[in-house]
Amino acid sequence: FRKQVEDNLNVCPECDHHFYVSAIRRIGQLLDEDSFEEWHTELRPCDPLEFADQKSYLQRVESEQLKTGLTEACVVGRAYMRGRPLVFGLTDAGFIMGSMGSVVGEKLTRAIEAATQLGLPLVIVSGSGGGARMHEGIFSLMQMGKVSAALARFDESGGLYISVLTNPTMGGVAASFASLGDFVIAEPKALIGFAGPRVLKTQVNMELPRGFQTHALP
Repeated sequence: FRKQVEDNLNVCPECDHHFYVSAIRRIGQLLDEDSFEEWHTELRPCDPLEFADQKSYLQRVESEQLKTGLTEACVVGRAYMRGRPLVFGLTDAGFIMGSMGSVVGEKLTRAIEAATQLGLPLVIVSGSGGGARMHEGIFSLMQMGKVSAALARFDESGGLYISVLTNPTMGGVAASFASLGDFVIAEPKALIGFAGPRVLKTQVNMELPRGFQTHALP
């Protein structure tokens, strides 16, 4: 059934389940063909904490780059959607769960500032199950405030921001730019929240309701 699912934009034609969509594929799905101009491809993460678990942070980044074909979990740029110009950004859960590090925050902030200067609408598609990236510590947490402040200035200028939440949208992403749209749209049954159900279950020591933290159509 893979061909049927792919032809249906990675949505199951039988049960309407939304499967994972990579950043590259989502750009092809949403934007006018060959209209996307990617910005800030030169930005690369650094390792301010010299963080290491099973491997060093820089080794993990390198393996994620090879796996996804992306330089970071975020892609931004200018494009057209049905002939209308806009600034477009998205995070990809395939790259360290789409977590928000310094480069993700910087790319989004620059994209928002460009949308403000150009007077263009802004669309950001969130696919981030990792929240703020622990490998960068406080540098990662600072991005929440930085991106939110840029969105506040964009709003003051009269800009239109559409936020699209995909499965999953969690942690610092859900607590910052993903929730600040003039219009917020979510995939059916997308996992949306701050601390995930596995974390909460260990904290409250009880079974959580079926479908907890998922967005469902009425």
